[in-house]
Order: sequence, then C-alpha cells, then structure tokens
Amino acid sequence: MELLDFFLGILHEQWRLVTATLLVAFALPLLSIHLSRSRKQSRCSSPALHLPPGPRKLPFLGNLHQIGPLPHRSLRELARQYGPVMLLRLGSVPTVVVSSPEAAREGDHFRERRKLLILELLSMRRVQAAWDAREAQVDKLVENLTRAGPNPVVLDEHIFSAVDGIIGTVAFGKTYGAEHFQKQLMNILCEAMDMLGSFSAEDFFPSAVGRLIDCLTGLVARRDRIFKRLDAFFDSVIDQHLDHTNCNKLHDESSRSDLLQALIELWKDDGSAAPFTREHVKAMLFDTFIGGINTSAVTMVWAMSEMIRHPTVLKSVQDEIRAVVGNKQRVSRDDVAKFRRLKMVVKETLRLHPPLTLLLPRETIQQVNIIGYDVPANTRIIGNAWAISRDPSIWKDPEVFNPERFKGSKTDFNGTHFEFTPFGSGHRICPGMAMAVANIEFTLANLLCCFDWELPHGVRKEDISMQEAGSLAFQKKMPLVLVPRRVQ
Repeated sequence: MELLDFFLGILHEQWRLVTATLLVAFALPLLSIHLSRSRKQSRCSSPALHLPPGPRKLPFLGNLHQIGPLPHRSLRELARQYGPVMLLRLGSVPTVVVSSPEAAREGDHFRERRKLLILELLSMRRVQAAWDAREAQVDKLVENLTRAGPNPVVLDEHIFSAVDGIIGTVAFGKTYGAEHFQKQLMNILCEAMDMLGSFSAEDFFPSAVGRLIDCLTGLVARRDRIFKRLDAFFDSVIDQHLDHTNCNKLHDESSRSDLLQALIELWKDDGSAAPFTREHVKAMLFDTFIGGINTSAVTMVWAMSEMIRHPTVLKSVQDEIRAVVGNKQRVSRDDVAKFRRLKMVVKETLRLHPPLTLLLPRETIQQVNIIGYDVPANTRIIGNAWAISRDPSIWKDPEVFNPERFKGSKTDFNGTHFEFTPFGSGHRICPGMAMAVANIEFTLANLLCCFDWELPHGVRKEDISMQEAGSLAFQKKMPLVLVPRRVQ
C-alpha cells in the first residue's frame, strides 16, 4: 500500500509539472503582448514621476519570485534594502508596500455596509449582548478541559471550538447549538478559507489571460462549487428564520438578539438610498465567520504559547487574575476590566503576532503622494503591519516578548497609533475589534484562572515551535500541546 501511495504521489507531481509547463507555454505569449501594450500606453501617457524605489523585475512575473510562503517576512527583508515605501510589480499589478507608521498614516457604498455591520453585530452594545453566548461557551471549554486533564490536549482545537460557538451563537442564535448545523457550516467555511488563501492568477494578471489560467487550473470551478454550497446553506438558514412556523421562537428575547434576525429586519425594512438585499445578508454572515473565528482563536493560541515560553509572565498574570476572582469558580464579565497584566499580554501578542500580517490592500483611484513619492492611479497599496510592529526604530528589542513595554503606555490598537495596527486603522479598521478583544480577554482569563498549565513529559519550553503557517491568518505551524491541571 505504501509503495502504491509512493507511485501515485510521483504521478501526481509529474502531472502538476506537465500542467504548469503547458500553462506557461500557452500564457507567456499572451502575457508578453498584454504587458508590451501596457508599457507603451504608460510611456505615452504618463509624465515623469518620482516613483518609490524597488527591486528589479523579471519579465512577466515582476517581483513575484521574491515573495516566499510568508509574504510579510519577505516584504520586510526587501523593505530593509529599498526603504519603507517600496514599489513592486506582482505579475502585471503595480503594488506599493508601506512598512513604516509615517507612510501608513498617509493612504460610499462600502462604508454604508460597514456601518450596518458595526451597528448590528460588532458595536459595544451587541458585544455586551453577546455575553450569554460567551459565558456559555467558556463554561463548556472549562468543562471539556477538566475532563481531559491531566492528559495532554491540543489546545488549538479547544480554543477554536469555543470561539466558533461564540460567533455562531451570536450570528444564528440557539440554532447554532445543533451539532449537524455547526459541522455543516464549518466544513464549508474551511473550504472557503483555504480557497481564499490559494494562488489566483487573476489577482496578479487581471485580464483575460489571468482568468484563463484560473479556468485551466480548476480554480474557477472550485470557487463556483464552494460559492454554490455557501449560498445554498445561507439561503436555507434565512428561509428557516422567515418560516412563519417559527414566529413564536423568533419573537422571544434570545432569538431577537442574533445577527441573522437583525439583518433580516434591516433587509425587510430597508429605507436607505443604497438597497440592502438578501445577498447583502449572506455576504455579511460570511464576513462575520471568516473574520471573527480564525483571528481571535489564532491570537489566543499565540498568547498561550508565549506565556508558556515565559513562565514569569504566566505566573504574574495568573496571580493577578486569581487575586481579583477570589473564591469564585470562574472569571465573571465584570472582572475583566481589572486585569491590567492580561491586557498587556494581549497587546504584546497582537504586536508580535498580528492576526492579519498584511493589512487588506487598497487601490488608488488617482495619483497620490506618500512621504515624497508619487504613487500613480490604479496602484495597489499594502500595509505590512507585521513589519511595522517589529521595527527596531520604534520598538526596543522588537523580537522579544515583553508585555511590560505597555506599562504606563498610551499606545493602543484602536487605529490611532500607526506603529501598532493589528486591526487596521481609519474607516477601514476591523469592525469586529471590540468583539474579538472581548472574546480573547474573557477566554484567556478563564483558562489562566481555572488551570495550571504544564508541558507534556519530556518537553521543554525551548522545544515549543513558534514557526508560522497559513494564508489569510498566520497561525502556529505546530499545534500547542499542553497538560491542563484544574485548580481546586
């Protein structure tokens, strides 16, 4: 059987190589024509500009060959050579990468949709309304870990399940408690996240050529299949909420608090200038899950990993939490505001391990100037939040995990301090920030209050791998395995 798997693996790799070769042979002539026309048009129509510096580009690929599997690290190394404002060409797409807070500080329909999302799910009002779901899921997490101890557990899995339960209950209400419902959605979302993080030729060659390559590689067919599954799932859930047989359930207080019902009411009673439709309801549900689950869970795993590697920090945070909680069994919602050291740990974790290492790209609609450099219209701009938060000219010992650096500091992740933007800044700041921080702080506080944490037998703190992996959000490459011992 192993021999058969070996040969099948060889055949699979050979087929991929043949396919890639045929695609390149077919696409290069078309790309050559496309780029040649673009260069001629650019030379004829553009006056001399003071463009940002950048590395030399290869024909067709531009600088794609210089971007490794961890793009934020590759871009930081290039920025060290070419400066905090750097011009690349990713395929045929001109892209400016900013890696300093000064550069990041300079960059109606979309705003309307974000306003609705903030008001209906992610405002502080709804964050507070989500406490029932948050407390229930954390209680479940503590119970599961209590049953598992003192055996080693993969903490990542338990944390992801808890955050999924919180976001799912807030979005769909009590319906999300059904196991078949939860598994069905998570299977589709995992496929969608994997697809969103995969390579698309059209992202770098936005023309018929890029679309053709995506068709030939099967990406378009895969994208369409996943979209149809997601669309059908959200349609069925919306129909359940609209079903008159559920009217009594939908009018009780717990049902009215879920996001889906609120969005349906907006859709039915919409009086805004920009129509709010059923498709908008589905899109906002998708954004809620993609942005809400992965980033919060990943941040908690990084925080636990860093504290296990720094036992003094771990003990100081646990001592603070347990002193506040006293004889209670759990951390309550009112306790969280008093955890000064925990909040510093969360900040330092977000600094070293921002959930989105590269902020969502923007595109200029007209020529702009960034710290003295001209950036033409139709240029993609990417902020390297990971590089900025590790810049030695801003942070002392930036590679060291040191929560004390935030003691007495006013620096925060609310979008006004451009040296620290794990959630973005300005009107494009992540609308789920308040919800994410509440989930992170409350869950971590209970994990640290209820359990003493040890490494499995024979494993040292130096053995914990901090390597990254991922596509949309970069999580620990190796899972975090710990032994929970319940504190009585």
